[in-house]
Amino acid sequence: MIASPSDIGDARDAVEAAIHGWNGANARTKEVILQPWRWETAAVPTLGSHPQSLINAQGVDESDIVFALFGSRLGAPTPDAVSGTVEEIERAIEQGKPVHLYFSSSPLPNDVDIEQLEGLRAFKSQIRERGLFGEFANSSQLEHEVWKAVEFDISQMALDAPIQRRRDGGVHFNVQPKQEREIRDYDSKGRPRYRTRHWVEVTNVGDRDAEGVIFEPAREDAGMFLSRGDLPTIVHKGQTRRFDVEYAMDGDGEDVLLIRWSEDGEEKQQEFHIG
Repeated sequence: MIASPSDIGDARDAVEAAIHGWNGANARTKEVILQPWRWETAAVPTLGSHPQSLINAQGVDESDIVFALFGSRLGAPTPDAVSGTVEEIERAIEQGKPVHLYFSSSPLPNDVDIEQLEGLRAFKSQIRERGLFGEFANSSQLEHEVWKAVEFDISQMALDAPIQRRRDGGVHFNVQPKQEREIRDYDSKGRPRYRTRHWVEVTNVGDRDAEGVIFEPAREDAGMFLSRGDLPTIVHKGQTRRFDVEYAMDGDGEDVLLIRWSEDGEEKQQEFHIG
């Protein structure tokens, strides 16, 4: 859910753009899709209760993560709180949902409402005692902050599907290539430049430890480089090993991982396509 008073529409757009960008880069590999919820586009018109109560029920209660933004206004009061946005924040906190709060540090508008600004400053002072909040000077910086928050939340939620253990005896490897798009740096105009990070997660789903395990490219000229080197290791049953992968620009596209190990004194090996 994207929560904010009405004065920072550009910031609301930036959060939504960041969410869609994260989906485009990560939804397929992480099997997670985020859907931004904004009352002005997603709320279903109904009667019978105060508008804020309806927004709470449709937005806050149904969301997993809340991004709350403030510019120069605290927002309009509701029957139960000093503003609708504050009420949404408090409701999400009561429900134990992650709330990421950001204040704009850009220059104040010339027609700023002094009463609203004073109320916002008072709220900001109070919130300092209750956790950490962030600030943003422009939309690009806010998008970067949203990506960081989403990555943190996804890791905390542990949404990965469980790997099924094999019961037919011996060592069995489950190999999962992973990737995510992350911000590398910013250009001279403050626009983010991205890079894609690749890694592989190898899990021994069998019922026996794998000894003398070596991970290496199946072909020397493949242009694929592993961060962990070729030192033998042990992968215990149920254990997962993770290592970064880099690709050379002139590789031939044959991304095949070779795993060699020892099992009951017998040398074994298996190839896995990871690209």
